[in-house]
Amino acid sequence: MTEVKVMLTEIREKTVVKENGMVEISTPDLPIGTRVEVIVLIEKEEMDTTEYLLSTEANRKHLERAMRDAEDPKKRIYVDIENL
Repeated sequence: MTEVKVMLTEIREKTVVKENGMVEISTPDLPIGTRVEVIVLIEKEEMDTTEYLLSTEANRKHLERAMRDAEDPKKRIYVDIENL
């Protein structure tokens, strides 16, 4: 069996997604018929901590329950630091 060695070359292009999710790049470094693999990296604005923590229904419910529990004196645990 013959081993085929492949050399990878990177072409980095920035573009904007068009209608129907269409992504298009155009560069003379892509000869017709060349086999390529395309990886799309999506730029997203960073979320602040609160927005991130509330970003899923499960997180939101957990945080709401935790806030209710924090207001209930029966659910608080007091620790005497002197006795640690």
